[in-house]
Formats: sequence, structure tokens, C-alpha cells
Amino acid sequence: MAKKKEITVEQRLRALYDIQIIDSRIDEIRNVRGELPIEVSDLEDEVSGLQLRLQKLEASLEDIDTSIRDKKNLIEEAKGLIKKYATQQENVRNNREFDSLTKEVEFQELEIELAEKHIREFKAKTEQKKTVIENTKEHNKEREEHLKHKKSELDAILNETKKEEEALEAKVVELKGKLEERLVKAYERIRRNAKNGLAVVAIERGASGGSYFTIPPQVQMEIAARKKVITDEHSGRILVDAELAEEQTVKMNKMIAKL
Repeated sequence: MAKKKEITVEQRLRALYDIQIIDSRIDEIRNVRGELPIEVSDLEDEVSGLQLRLQKLEASLEDIDTSIRDKKNLIEEAKGLIKKYATQQENVRNNREFDSLTKEVEFQELEIELAEKHIREFKAKTEQKKTVIENTKEHNKEREEHLKHKKSELDAILNETKKEEEALEAKVVELKGKLEERLVKAYERIRRNAKNGLAVVAIERGASGGSYFTIPPQVQMEIAARKKVITDEHSGRILVDAELAEEQTVKMNKMIAKL
């Protein structure tokens, strides 16, 4: 593996501040997107769930239709048996056979009544499910339209910023590649723990950027000398002097403007 070219502390500080400027710009781009990616993902899940529900409802409707057909077939079979038993009653030889056939007829008539009752119940369920299906379809259509709108909104933002974001991410990788791994890890750890994502800040009016704690004059002189990497004892952030920060800000802003 090729050994990294040794760079001075000042070069490290400039690279770290450049990385911070770029990361802050990437944060801005992602903040513009806000919660849109999550919102789109949630809507996709919701639409998928509604479509699955529709499939199950329509499948259950088909099952009910099958049950109705079965009951209607049962009724026809029962009617056929009643007709058959009625014919047989005309040719019975004794009351016992007649009574037996009468009971068979009565049983089939009860079967018909029960089947007709089930058919009425199935038809009532059918109407209920059709109403639910219609409402679900309307809700699904509304959510699909909302999803389409949100996707369009997200795509517009992505198309507008994708090229810049990818270029910035590549630049960060390039700059980090010039630094020691331990320094990069320290930067990333500080950045993760910082609410505003600032791991490297400039001294402003004798204090670290965004802090009210004054930095001792001796420490300020050491920071301005750019001979070592110094962190703020209160926030843990890496400190750079205002002049270096201004120079790198101008340089990076010009680079970002060209993207």
C-alpha cells in the first residue's frame, strides 16, 4: 500500500476545514429534502398495504360468490329430490313408506330454507364488502395521487441537487484520503456528537464559533500558529483561526459555485 504523503499541520487544518464546509453544504442540500424521502417511503408502504387489502377483499368476494353458487346448486338438487319423492309417494304400498318419504321431503324443504337463508346472508355480506372495496379503492386512489405528487416533488429536488451532492461527496472522500485515519475518525466522531454537525470551527471574538466560553490568549496564539491540532475544551471541536477559516471559505465557495 502506498504511504500517504506527509503533510504539515496547517495543511491538515485547511483540509479539515474544507471538509467541514463541504459537509455543511451537503447537510443543507439534505435539509431541503427534509422528511420527503421518509414521507414517500411511508406512502409507498401505505399504498402497498391498501392494494394488498383490496386483493384480499376481492378474493373473499369471490369465495362468497362460490358459496352462493353452491347453495343454489344445493337448492336445485333438493327440489329435484322433492319431485322424486313426490313421485315415489304416488306408488307407495303402505303408510310407513309414505311417512318416510314425507320426512325426506320435509328434510329437503328445510335444506332449501336453510340454503336460502345462507344466500341472503351471503348477499348481505357481498353488499357490505362491495362498499368496503369501493371505499378502499377511493382511499387508495387518493393515496396514490398523493404519493405521485410527493415523488414528483422529491424527484425535482433530487434532480436539482444530485450532481452537486455527488461531486461534494467525492471531494470529501478525496480530502479525507489525504489525512491520517485517526484524524478523520476524530473529525467524524466530533461531527456526530455535534447538534449542528460542526466539528471544525473558527475563533470568533475570542471564543470558539457558537460558544460563549473565552479561549485563553496563549491558546489563541497557538491556534494562529497552526503548529498543532487544538480542540476546544468545552465543546471538543477542532479550532482554527479566523484568517484560515476566511481563506478556505472563499476557496470552497468558489469551488461549490462551479458545481
